Amino acid sequence: MMRNVLLGLLCALFVFGGVAMATEEPSFTVAMHEGDFEVRDYPALVVAEVNVSGSRDEASNAGFRLLAAYIFGGNTRRQSIAMTAPVVQERATSETSAMTAPVTQSGTDGAWVVRFTMPSTYTLETLPAPNDARVRLVPVPAQRYAVVRFSGLTRPDEVERRTGALRTFMEQQHLLAAGAPSLARYDPPWTLWFMRRNEVLIPIARAG
Repeated sequence: MMRNVLLGLLCALFVFGGVAMATEEPSFTVAMHEGDFEVRDYPALVVAEVNVSGSRDEASNAGFRLLAAYIFGGNTRRQSIAMTAPVVQERATSETSAMTAPVTQSGTDGAWVVRFTMPSTYTLETLPAPNDARVRLVPVPAQRYAVVRFSGLTRPDEVERRTGALRTFMEQQHLLAAGAPSLARYDPPWTLWFMRRNEVLIPIARAG
């Protein structure tokens, strides 16, 4: 019990405090920019991820705690790993249970993937192994994404609206989806609602 309380406090002070300061974010290049929409190219990444169930908020909290335990020393080296932003949550599917899957906009119960991107100084070979078998270290190949940026709360109806707008943008730009959407949140829950950074991302199929 006490360990859980301490872990929660560490998460608040270290993770959320770090997000507000100089937390690393995955690098990318912008291939297209139009208002709140972008087309981005991300390099290959390594992520730590877990499968959890429940509502979006329940799964987000459960997944965050499992991943935070790993980066706070719950690994074979008892090594602390710097937090990165954003925290990504996606709907798990049978086809992508070991990788990533889309966020669902309904907010209903189900299976989810919650993911932290590992700092760029690490590779899959140099990261310590998780002590908890539920935490997986997964290589993610380089990928182009269509992205819509928005501030405020990530209520299901708002995520659905933004996802619809992103799909419309992709249709207008003749971009073909290579997967389903994911929701990225950059800020702690006590951040003022109008200052919160959120994104919906959809992978894009490469031409040819």
